[in-house]
Amino acid sequence: MQENKFTTLSDKVLSGGRLSDDDFLVLHDDGDIHQLAFLANAIKEKKHPEKIVTYVIDRNINYTDICVSACKICAFFKAPEDKEGYLLTKDELARKIQETQDLGGTQILLQGGLHPDLPLEYYEDMLRFMKATGIHIHGFSPPEIHHFAEISTLPIVEVIKRLIAAGLDSIPGGGAEILSDRVRESTAPRKCNADQWIEVMEEAHKLGLRTSATMMFGHVETVKERLEHLRRLRELQDRTQGFTAFIPWPFQPDHTALIEQVDIEKTTGFGYLRMLALSRIYLDNFENVQASWVTQGPKIAQLSLYFGANDFGSTMIEENVVAAAGIHFRLSEEEIRRLVVDAGFEPRQRLMDYSLVS
Repeated sequence: MQENKFTTLSDKVLSGGRLSDDDFLVLHDDGDIHQLAFLANAIKEKKHPEKIVTYVIDRNINYTDICVSACKICAFFKAPEDKEGYLLTKDELARKIQETQDLGGTQILLQGGLHPDLPLEYYEDMLRFMKATGIHIHGFSPPEIHHFAEISTLPIVEVIKRLIAAGLDSIPGGGAEILSDRVRESTAPRKCNADQWIEVMEEAHKLGLRTSATMMFGHVETVKERLEHLRRLRELQDRTQGFTAFIPWPFQPDHTALIEQVDIEKTTGFGYLRMLALSRIYLDNFENVQASWVTQGPKIAQLSLYFGANDFGSTMIEENVVAAAGIHFRLSEEEIRRLVVDAGFEPRQRLMDYSLVS
């Protein structure tokens, strides 16, 4: 990028100005990795001057892999007629929660496939059972909640109210992928569209639930569609301030249907760091940005802390969806703390709302 162009954009961002869509495209097309890192790190340090990097101890529980969506980007799901599909029992849920709590875990990330035969009451009963253990339930992505609304023929807001009454504490940002209807029609036509994903999150925020936001990039989307995704998140955050964090990660194509139809090159660590930095710069109303060690591994995750990330994510005592695509990075709490210290920061355990565990 020409020095005067970068200086103009840099001055705008560092003085608190908001990056326009055209500015984003200039940085994306012309910004080199060092310039993007400089800006993203400066913004992060302004928001988080204390040199703390947070992490959460939790476990991903995928209560079922049976799913009618059949997304081309997913290697985890089983079709309803597949005899190898599973649905966890309450005993299995209880064991997984107890193991998590024994390791100092504070929450469960609860997500599953769009099961065609389970009524809303099933999920309410599951929440009440889990909540009795005292664990924080960070559960049910927007596609799941939209699916519950369709099955129950209730408005989304009523479904969320019932889930809250049964014990739901917060909502993860899964199922966003790219919030562009062209992309969603191409990769996951049976799942909620972009407006419906936003609607679930907006109704949840209005009801007082905090949620996270995600982006899975590096498949069939264009740069402008990535920008559309970020714009939708930023606009909703302007309206509600309900997102606690943003988590971007690259698509893992192995064992998915999409890789059989489209020639997709895996996003490199270099490409991931560029997108991470651009996200931090554009999403000026997000306090927290999370590194993706699960897809990138520990070394790139350490570098992420200088490309805009201030959170190391979860210990992920259990993770199934990314693993189904052949990615098997695993880190203990001790390893996460060591990686954070070695990168020059102080590690601190947090809760879902980013309050620190004393």
